[in-house]
Amino acid sequence: MTRQQELDQLCINTLRTLAMDAVQQANSGHPGMPMGAAAMAYVLWTRFLRHNPANPAWPDRDRFVLSAGHGSTLLYGLLHLTGYDLPLEELQNFRQWGSHTPGHPEYDPARGVETTTGPLGQGFANGVGMAIAEAYLAAHFNRPGHQIVDHYVYAIVSDGDLMEGVASEAASLAGHLRLGRLIYLYDDNRITIEGSTDLTFTEDRGRRFEAYGWHVQHVDGYDLAGIAAAIRAAQADPRPSLILARTHIGYGSPNKQDTAEVHGSPLGEEEVRLTKENLDWPTQRPFFIPDQALTHFRQALERGRAWEGEWQARFAAYAAEYPGLAEEWRLVMAGQLPAGWDADLPAFRPEDGPLATRVASGKVLNAIAPHLFNLIGGSADLAPSCNTYLKGYGDFSADNPGGRNFHFGVREHAMGGILSGLALHGGVIPYGSTFLVFSDYMRPSIRLAAMMEIPVIYVFTHDSIGIGEDGPTHQPIEQIAALRAIPHLTVIRPADANETVVAWRVALEHRQGPVALLFTRQSLPVLDRTALAPADGLARGAYVLADAEGPDVILIATGSEVHVALAAQKRLTEQGVRARVVNMPSWELFERQPRSYRDTVLPPGVTARLAIEAGVPQGWHRYVGDRGDVIGIERFGASAPYKVLWEKYGFTAENVAARAVEVLDR
Repeated sequence: MTRQQELDQLCINTLRTLAMDAVQQANSGHPGMPMGAAAMAYVLWTRFLRHNPANPAWPDRDRFVLSAGHGSTLLYGLLHLTGYDLPLEELQNFRQWGSHTPGHPEYDPARGVETTTGPLGQGFANGVGMAIAEAYLAAHFNRPGHQIVDHYVYAIVSDGDLMEGVASEAASLAGHLRLGRLIYLYDDNRITIEGSTDLTFTEDRGRRFEAYGWHVQHVDGYDLAGIAAAIRAAQADPRPSLILARTHIGYGSPNKQDTAEVHGSPLGEEEVRLTKENLDWPTQRPFFIPDQALTHFRQALERGRAWEGEWQARFAAYAAEYPGLAEEWRLVMAGQLPAGWDADLPAFRPEDGPLATRVASGKVLNAIAPHLFNLIGGSADLAPSCNTYLKGYGDFSADNPGGRNFHFGVREHAMGGILSGLALHGGVIPYGSTFLVFSDYMRPSIRLAAMMEIPVIYVFTHDSIGIGEDGPTHQPIEQIAALRAIPHLTVIRPADANETVVAWRVALEHRQGPVALLFTRQSLPVLDRTALAPADGLARGAYVLADAEGPDVILIATGSEVHVALAAQKRLTEQGVRARVVNMPSWELFERQPRSYRDTVLPPGVTARLAIEAGVPQGWHRYVGDRGDVIGIERFGASAPYKVLWEKYGFTAENVAARAVEVLDR
C-alpha cells in the first residue's frame, strides 16, 4: 500500500468511526450507511466537490445532497473535517436537544447543509430542482468567455430513495431534460430495515435509469480510482448520471456487516470495539481524529478560498463588461425584488364582469413576468386549467434551458420536491400548480418546504365543490384544512380578482416560508371597492369588508363564499339584524397581526359569529368560539353544476342568513 493509499484509508476510517461513535453515544441512529458509503463520499469531497467551507453561501459552489438522510453522521463528519462551522462537540451531541446535528439533516446553509432530507426520495427530487436552477441561470447570465454559473449537483442516494415514487418521477423528468450537471452516487448496499432488498426490490436499477435517459455506470464502492474515474466520466456526459457503487452496509463490523441490524441501531459497545480493532483503530478513544487525517481534510479550506477567489476575479471581469447583468445577479442571489417589479399589476373593475380567480391569477402572472426574469414555474400537466403559462417566454427544455415555463408532467410529488430544489439553489422564484385536491400528492414536499421555511409558491386552483361536474374525486373538501395544519405554510384564498393581485404581491414578498394560493374555477364578481373595504386588506389576513354599526353577528368567510356572506348580510339587514362581514383569506397572515388589530376585526364582545367555507369546519372554532357556528362540508362532493351544488350544500344567502339568526338565538 502506498503512502497515499494509507492516508486515504486513514481518512475513510475516520469518517466511519466518527459515525459509529456519534450513534453509539446517542444510543440512537443509523451507523451502517455511513460506514459503508464513507469511501465514495471521501473521493467526492476531497477530489471533486468545489466548495468553500469558510463561505458556505458562495453562489457557484457545487451542491451536495445527502438524500439518504438517515446516514446524517456521514455528512456531519464531512462538514466538521473539512472545516465548516460544525465543531466536534456537535458530533458528540448527535441527536440531542439544541444541537446542530439532528437525527436527519435539517437545512442549515450557514453550516453547509443544503437541504432537509430523511423522508426518502425527497433529496433526490431536490437535486433535480437545483440542477434545473443551475441550467436556467447559466443560460440567462453566462456570456462567451464569462462562465459565472458553472457548477454540479451531487448526491448520495440509497436503495430506499430509488424505491420511492417521488424519485422515479424526478428521475424520469431529469432524464427527459438531459440535466448533465446532475451526478448521483448510489449506495447500492442492498439492505433495508426489514432485510435484503431481494424481499421487494429486484428490478435492474441500472437498466431502469438507462430507460429514463440517464448515463449509468457500475463501480466497486471501495475502488477509489474507479469511483474517481466514474465521476470524471459523469462530468463529461451530457445526461444526468447514476453511479451504482456496490457497498457493504456496516463495513468493517465483524458481526453486523451486511445485516439489517446495522441499518438503524447502534452497534453496541462490544461491536464498536471489535469493529475498531478490525479497522486497526484505537479502541479507547471515542471521536478520535488523527492529525494527519484532519490536516488532509482541512485542505478543503485552502482549495475553497482559491476556487472562490478565482470566481470572484472572473465575476469582476464579467461585471466590468456586463454591469447590468452583474447587478441583476447580485439582486436575485440576495433574494430581492427589483424596483418597479409591480409597476404593471392589473386592476379589475366590477363592470368588467365576473372572473374566476384562477383567470385573474394568470393575468397577474403575465403582468409581473416582464419585470421578474427569475420568476419561473409551471404545472403538473394543467397549465391551461391553472392559468400559469407565461406567454412569450418559452418552455424550459434540454435545447432551451432559458425557457421559463416548466412542463412537470403528471408528477405532482416530484414537482413539489423540484420546486424546493429551485428555491434552495437560490436566484430564482419558483412556482408550481395543480388542482387543490392533488395537493395531497405533493404534501410531503410541501411539508419539508415549510420546515425549511423556503420561498416556494404553490398555485392551487379548482378550490372547492364549485368546480361542479368533475365530481367528488376532484372536489377538495379536507385539503384547505390540511394545508392550514402545516406550520410555516401561508395559505391564501382570495375572494375576487383584485384580492388575487394582492395575494400574488404577498406571495412574492414573503421570504420566510412557502405560500399556497387557492383559486376558483368558477367566475366570481369583482367586488365594488367604492362601497366595500380595499382589497389590500388581504395582506393582514382578515379585514372588515362590509360593516354594520354595532354589529349583532359577524359573518366570516373566505374565497368564493365571501360573496354568499355579502348577500346574506343584505337579507339580515332587511330582517333588522346588523351583520358585519369579515373577509378572512389567510389565517396565517391574520395571526401575525397584533392583538389590537385582531380585536378590531373580531371584537371579543361580539360572540355571535358564523364562519362560511366550502370545506371541513376543522379549525374554524378558534374564530367563532363556543357560541358561534360554521357552515362547512363534512362529506364528499357530488357531480352536478356548481350552482346546484352550492344550493344543495347550503352555501346560499338564505341558508347563511337563517343560520346567523340561529346563532343569535342561542
